[in-house]
Amino acid sequence: MAGAEEMFHFDGGAGKRLYIHGAINQDPSTAKNPVELFDHGNSEKADYEVVLPAGVTGAKITLNDVDVSSQFGLRANGRYMGRLTGLALGANTLSAKAKGGPATRVTITNYPNGGPVFSGPQIQPWSCQGGAVDAQCNQSAEYTYLYKSTDPMKGGLQPYDPASPPDDVATTTTEEGLTLPFIVRVETGYQDRDQYKILTLFQPGASWEPWAPQEQWNHKVLITHGGGCGADHGTGSAPLNDFSGTIPADTPGVEQSYVVALGRGFAVLTTALDNLGHNCNVVLAAESLVMAKERLIEQYGPIRYTIGTGCSGGSITQMMVANAYPGVYQGSITTCAYPDVFSTGAQFADLHMMRRYFEPSQTDGSLQWGDGVVWTPDQMAAVEGHIAHLNAIATDELFFKGVTDPTGNCGGPNTYHPTNNPGGVRCGLMDFMVNVLGTRAPEVWSPMEIAAGLGFAGNPIDNVGIQYGLNVLRLGRITPAQFVDLNSKVGGLNIDIQYQPARTAADQPALPNVYRSSALNSANNLNRLAIINVAGPDPGAAHDTVHGFWTRWRIDREHGNHDNHVVWAGPVALAGDAMGMQNGLLAMDRWLAAVEQDARDIPLAQKLTENKPADVHDQCTDGYGHAVAGPECVAAIEPAIAYSSPRAVAGGPRTDDAIKCVLKPLSRTDDYGPLGVLTFTDEQWAQLVAAFPDGVCDYSQPGVDQQGAVAWMTYQDAAGKAVYGGTPLPPAPANVAPGWTSGAFSAGP
Repeated sequence: MAGAEEMFHFDGGAGKRLYIHGAINQDPSTAKNPVELFDHGNSEKADYEVVLPAGVTGAKITLNDVDVSSQFGLRANGRYMGRLTGLALGANTLSAKAKGGPATRVTITNYPNGGPVFSGPQIQPWSCQGGAVDAQCNQSAEYTYLYKSTDPMKGGLQPYDPASPPDDVATTTTEEGLTLPFIVRVETGYQDRDQYKILTLFQPGASWEPWAPQEQWNHKVLITHGGGCGADHGTGSAPLNDFSGTIPADTPGVEQSYVVALGRGFAVLTTALDNLGHNCNVVLAAESLVMAKERLIEQYGPIRYTIGTGCSGGSITQMMVANAYPGVYQGSITTCAYPDVFSTGAQFADLHMMRRYFEPSQTDGSLQWGDGVVWTPDQMAAVEGHIAHLNAIATDELFFKGVTDPTGNCGGPNTYHPTNNPGGVRCGLMDFMVNVLGTRAPEVWSPMEIAAGLGFAGNPIDNVGIQYGLNVLRLGRITPAQFVDLNSKVGGLNIDIQYQPARTAADQPALPNVYRSSALNSANNLNRLAIINVAGPDPGAAHDTVHGFWTRWRIDREHGNHDNHVVWAGPVALAGDAMGMQNGLLAMDRWLAAVEQDARDIPLAQKLTENKPADVHDQCTDGYGHAVAGPECVAAIEPAIAYSSPRAVAGGPRTDDAIKCVLKPLSRTDDYGPLGVLTFTDEQWAQLVAAFPDGVCDYSQPGVDQQGAVAWMTYQDAAGKAVYGGTPLPPAPANVAPGWTSGAFSAGP
């Protein structure tokens, strides 16, 4: 398997194609150059198609000079295909030769089923599941069954025993009109050292081959995701529900989108590594999905298109992967949405630091506020860009502290401790993503790094020059004394995410790398993705409406429009609408089905715009799946969004993705509104000069090192060593078969 763009273009249950040239009616001068194909897992199967010239009925096929012709034949789909086993790890040569013609060869680079393919050296230590047969967590796939009950009080799907079938099995009619019992087979296996699941409607006892799948499958795929943000060091469970990790699911009367999809004939795919609450590393998530999609294609057949769905962390994974590895999804349905990990992380870091300033000390109950400075709860919230300081507390305790703490227990007795074990395993998010971010240079090493003799993963978050509360100062909602006191004392975070008096300075090369990887998502590739965002009210427990609009505004900035981004706003907290995900799936399916029919050789972004159904547009709903207002409703919501972030309140761009600002000289007359020089006393001004020795943020300019993601990067070299920050994969071969998507989704940039 290739964990590469090559994979996106050529992989498929239709097989990797091997063209035979120079045979009957074939001009040798038209022969295409050999191409390199990729597979994973020497114990896995790999499907290949041999494309024969007209009139040729067979060929001699060898793998590493061993005749494997018997593994190929004319299949039920009319194609000459075979399933190979026993590929060696590394380079393999597959050759096909028809009588009277020259041989055509391709090189297949085979990667281990346990990975990695392009994510780079793997996280250590790593704990495997109980049934693992080796340290890479490999385990043979297992198959179980589920069914949908006719009892409306049984939410979701129930265990099904083919040897003793229950008497309450519902039926379903697929989108192609086939009616059959709602029985689902679940394939559970392990790739990339973690769990994957593939679910399909299934007729027990009937066969299924990739060239002859059971008729109920429509060759469409839904990928489900999980919420939160985590950095676990061991196998987890592949999530299924729309709100996995966020809201309890399988509630009677509320059907999950994966159940809706299965009933229509979709296959459902999920991996533990696409659960952000388990794995917050965008590259590792993408790799697991690429590997799992190949597994699905090779076992079940070619894919027409793929749709993602998820809330909170489930939206983050989709947006980051779609921008960094375009083509993994063709459509995305999000709710309680965010665009990425690190613009969110910067907001949460600001709130974490503000808590230390605003709240009494946990040691002695004292406050840091200067003489005469008193903050009301409303003023604290105004600086934070929210309705109440309670939001900062919840965000910090639930999301920021745990995932950034390097001193957890991920390494057992060898876990990092700044004094007792500085060379131990660090458990925080940055070191979990060290291949992406890169390591810190020796000249900025902390005492812990000096003691350990190595640089830790860099931190791309920066708050140098940020004037917290600037906009509310200009509005007169806080006083100059409060503004000066906050900005003089808010401080920053050191490499262990502990308070330091100095502001946080982003590390190099972590700063440009976070943009290149899409861990901070500039949306430069998102115009190739159809998006429906189901938005809840503002605010929603750290999931404010503005977070979903960050994505829209970034798409606008990068592409001049957001024609591919639809917002459905509803009144249900977090979810927006109880039927939003299900209705979003049906609308997205119609949208992509229309694009699929567009064979023009034009950019995919243009196809998404021109083939969007007329009724798929911005709208507001009643919470029960019914539209109550059209685009004008969302157009009214956008400028009226009440809550933002500390950086937006400090004058930052509404896109909130300038993680480190360009600095300008502090100016008493230019920055502080109509009061000018009268705003601050001389003593206060001296405090500001001391707080901002290098200047303040100039948000009229893009952020430092701000850039778009580089699509399809690998984080390892040919020897498997880390390439920190990544490097682009080679161009995709041109003479290979579809199967990853229908051809219409591959046309143009």
